[in-house]
Amino acid sequence: MAGTRITARKRKRIALCFGTDAEGSRRAFTEDLSPMGMFIKTANVCNPNTVLRVELLLDEQPISFDARVMWAKRVPQNLFHLVKKSGMGIRIIRFHNGRDRYMNLCELQDPPTPGGIKHV
Repeated sequence: MAGTRITARKRKRIALCFGTDAEGSRRAFTEDLSPMGMFIKTANVCNPNTVLRVELLLDEQPISFDARVMWAKRVPQNLFHLVKKSGMGIRIIRFHNGRDRYMNLCELQDPPTPGGIKHV
């Protein structure tokens, strides 16, 4: 199924806080971003369909939004750094602030073209 993904993702590591309450009690890092969501690398995953409050910790004002957990992969703590995708994929529901800055973070240098053909 991953081969049929239409949305391009940008690999970027950003510190973040997340949690089910208003204040993000858990800390983690992003692994890749897209305009619709992101992958959070964490050992503290939430169950699919859980709504989270996420805050990206940038130098400027943080970007905060609500997101839904679409899938999660639990990995034992001792294997956390060995497994490639240990964490959860989330889809953004609504932004509280910083939507434009988030979209700028997601911009790709070479946007993919249909069919994977580069035009010269």
